[in-house]
Amino acid sequence: MFGFLIRKTFYDLWDNMFRIVLVNLGFIAILAIPVFLPGLFDSPALVIATQTIGIFCCSVYLSVSALSVKSISDYGSFGFGDFFRNFKEAWPAGLAIGLVVFVFFLMALIVFPFYMSIESPVGLLLAAVVFWTLVLAVLSFQFFFAVRARLDAKLFKVFKKCMIIFFDNPGMAFFSLIHNTVVLIISVLLAFLFPGPGGILLFLDEALRLRILKYDWLEANPGADRRKIPWDAILIDEREKTGTRTLKNFIFPWKD
Repeated sequence: MFGFLIRKTFYDLWDNMFRIVLVNLGFIAILAIPVFLPGLFDSPALVIATQTIGIFCCSVYLSVSALSVKSISDYGSFGFGDFFRNFKEAWPAGLAIGLVVFVFFLMALIVFPFYMSIESPVGLLLAAVVFWTLVLAVLSFQFFFAVRARLDAKLFKVFKKCMIIFFDNPGMAFFSLIHNTVVLIISVLLAFLFPGPGGILLFLDEALRLRILKYDWLEANPGADRRKIPWDAILIDEREKTGTRTLKNFIFPWKD
């Protein structure tokens, strides 16, 4: 399943490179708010306020982008009109995850070092609790935008389903985190233009979409062993739609 997931994501990225680059350019422009704009102020309060606003702006943008790239996973595409229409639907989720990210950022920056500075077993225990809470949050909430875009609009249910997906699919969660870390490193080398945040959002949506196929199969086969999922049978239609390509197909697709 993981091999097919990477292949389909790569194909979809390649076929929609222009759209993904545009999504990434928008993110880079908004990222300037928390990264560069605070340098214009001398007041610590204004610096913190600007960074906070920037985090929320980035979160809202990613939420809108996730709702847009979902159409690519479904063998479609999206245009500017779709992107702006998605804003009305996606901005509340963006603000919500922005608040969560801000809280966890404070935990990592202030709370964890404070507990580590307490030279006692209690301080070490509390630091460990904060550390593993942050790890769990990263592994679970990496799917937040995909879950919001594909499964549910109610925020409480989105957070709940993120946790359920992690605990039911820990292997996929770890694999996704490693994959996206590698993609992030590659994106830095390419100035975040490609694959960038758009590529990461697309991968997470593709991963969730395939997991939904698994749950559909389990619902249709209630007595099946959850540890033995027949991915080859489940992905027959998906593999047929995705197909295979040679290097020539990538460079000269019009010659097919």
